[in-house]
Amino acid sequence: MTRPAGGRAAPVELVHVQKRYGDVVVVDDVSLRIDAGEFVVLVGPSGCGKSTTLRMVAGLETISSGDIIIGDRRVNDVPPADRDIAMVFQSYALYPHMSVRDNMAFALKLRNMSPDDITSRVNAAVATLGLGSLLDRTPKQLSGGQRQRVAIGRAIVREPSVFLFDEPLSNLDAALRSEMRRELAALHRRLAATMLYVTHDQVEAMTLGDRIVVMNRGRIVQVGTPNDVYMHPRDTFVASFVGNPSMNLLPGALVDREGVTGVQLADADGAWVSLPPSLAKAARTGGAADVVLGIRHEDVIVDGSTPNNPALTGSLELVEPLGHQHLLHLRVGSSTVTVRAAPGERPPLGTILPVRFDPARLHLFNGRTGVDVTTA
Repeated sequence: MTRPAGGRAAPVELVHVQKRYGDVVVVDDVSLRIDAGEFVVLVGPSGCGKSTTLRMVAGLETISSGDIIIGDRRVNDVPPADRDIAMVFQSYALYPHMSVRDNMAFALKLRNMSPDDITSRVNAAVATLGLGSLLDRTPKQLSGGQRQRVAIGRAIVREPSVFLFDEPLSNLDAALRSEMRRELAALHRRLAATMLYVTHDQVEAMTLGDRIVVMNRGRIVQVGTPNDVYMHPRDTFVASFVGNPSMNLLPGALVDREGVTGVQLADADGAWVSLPPSLAKAARTGGAADVVLGIRHEDVIVDGSTPNNPALTGSLELVEPLGHQHLLHLRVGSSTVTVRAAPGERPPLGTILPVRFDPARLHLFNGRTGVDVTTA
């Protein structure tokens, strides 16, 4: 199914948008442009302002200041029904007494569309979502995944310029979430539609989004492709939030040893990690003395040591067997270091293991601000 002839993907732009409830600011100076046909995911912890931002785009929340533009229209004062958007909620919001067919057709009947046009649109959405055998069932006769397909189909038949999704998969079990992620990604490819999607699940964000927008405390922290955000987190919040497991973050201080700059880890009996020249220069230029060293678990090597990068040692506290790999959690001073290991590697707890960090994959953050020293 290609994008319906009546539909048109529109860009969305938020310009210095703020939302206040009295003296409490829940969305603070958010500016973001979503290109026509782009799939953008807002991700962040509960209470970060992502759902409120989506609801302001939908018109379900008034904005306190700023502008929201859909296509070429400023829609601050435009009612939700006139914004040419369709929204899919976490709760499905289906009419329980109506059949699947009638649920999907209801909004079109309210528009006084002809029966032939309604049937054509419903049949196209049904074919796209594989709902053909369910048309005469009511919502209580459907599984959770089927109900969500109907909710998505109800949005598709409206042929909006923008689709809005508010945590639509969070009520589903893990297997269904995985299946629905694949279906949503395929749906976006077929429709070439503008989609703005809210989730707290980073797997959804990383697998669905052309770009992801990481929010925290009402502000946008970082915008980028999933790979950019994972490989180049702007600060310690993004580093700890994006990735499973999260990035290893080890506080310490910049020190020099025999002309080489490195990080002496806090409370780690003098444990020291040398830095590549570029990171050392950026830290010195930025005036950082207290720093946080970052390294992803896949970039930590067990039993690794070289003359220029001697191994650290850590005490094994926990082993997580995950089938294709094991995650080893080591205590290094006051910090925990997570290491990826082969499935057969499961040393006894308490074992002292030497590890080495890949110097090309190190990250360094300012210990006071948490910002990456190369971007500060």
